[in-house]
Amino acid sequence: MGSETRIRTYTAEDKQQVLNLLRLNTPRYFAPEEEKDFSYYLENELEYYFVLEYEESIVGCGGFNFSGNAAVGKISWDIFHPDYQGKSLGSTLFDYRLKKLEEFTELKTIIVRTTQLVYKFYEKKGFELMEVIENYWAPGLDLYKMNYNPTLRR
Repeated sequence: MGSETRIRTYTAEDKQQVLNLLRLNTPRYFAPEEEKDFSYYLENELEYYFVLEYEESIVGCGGFNFSGNAAVGKISWDIFHPDYQGKSLGSTLFDYRLKKLEEFTELKTIIVRTTQLVYKFYEKKGFELMEVIENYWAPGLDLYKMNYNPTLRR
């Protein structure tokens, strides 16, 4: 991670900027109705959420939550500004969160629910495809549920 890149914990003051990132990726990666879900998540459900700043602007965000007494980590709401996709910044933020997740010794598995448009990214990171549900998120946006076993890296 270069000196012009910084990952920090999300704050409520970041909300409009991260909502704008979602809008920039709608309808290509997200359905319009997901904005309401994301806003609710930011206000009520986030446990660990981060922003990635590049040259002092927020260009990406993503987090994780837990279920099953911290045995299951769930990657949540990965979003990047279209101009910064394909520049390894998504990998930088993902790898940062993976390290954070692996600090939890109770962790047995990590899941991500994504789409056919980006599941290959997670596949490259070691996730295995478990289930596909067509048109889950919206027409043309399928659910790809993927699983990762962090104990394989320990």
